Amino acid sequence: MNYLSGVELYFSEKIKENGLSICYDDYKHIVKVMRHSVGDDIYVTNGKGKIFLSIIKEIKKDSLTASAKRVLQYDNKLANVFFCIPKLKSNERFEFALEKCTELGITNFIIFDSERAMHKSDKRERWQKIVLAAMKQSLRSYLPNINVINSVNEILKLEGRKILLEQNSVNQISKLKINKNEKYYFIFGPEGGFTEEEINLFDEKYKLAENRLRTETAVVKCASIIVE
Repeated sequence: MNYLSGVELYFSEKIKENGLSICYDDYKHIVKVMRHSVGDDIYVTNGKGKIFLSIIKEIKKDSLTASAKRVLQYDNKLANVFFCIPKLKSNERFEFALEKCTELGITNFIIFDSERAMHKSDKRERWQKIVLAAMKQSLRSYLPNINVINSVNEILKLEGRKILLEQNSVNQISKLKINKNEKYYFIFGPEGGFTEEEINLFDEKYKLAENRLRTETAVVKCASIIVE
């Protein structure tokens, strides 16, 4: 495993064998903020497990090109872990949960509506920007996937184990052993709580703590336990 520290990490979708190009916000940060010039080294990820130590070859008006000197490959140990998070009334708290989970290594999010959800907005573009920034800040190489669904029932149709985070359960989430060959869907309740009907949809239930936690706190706490 290759570990990085003290570097700036950038993102590019335009990476080929013979080089890569960077534009938009990352280009501005590299050229205008960090003051890099031709011949400088930069670290760039494709968001799919690779980080490229690259040398800047050309700087244009609104983009730059670089070539890879070295490629670092990382495994996604949580590829089969999905965090199912309800939309929250507070955008700030919801975005906090996304950001911190990305920093901890969660790479799959499913955002859903429930009967007692207090917010119905779909800000997928903004959420994607948040996880992208969190990925780069934490020097990770996997850009999280974000899917949005309409109800808890849709989660049941997905293949894998569905684990409801329920405070009244006798099972402790810290005792759950993750099998990398199996998919896990961790379902967190909305601010208004799940209805009894929604709770009864799930066979596996685990609790995070003896006391009640806010949704965003429960999400981050669960992530910190899962990644250990």
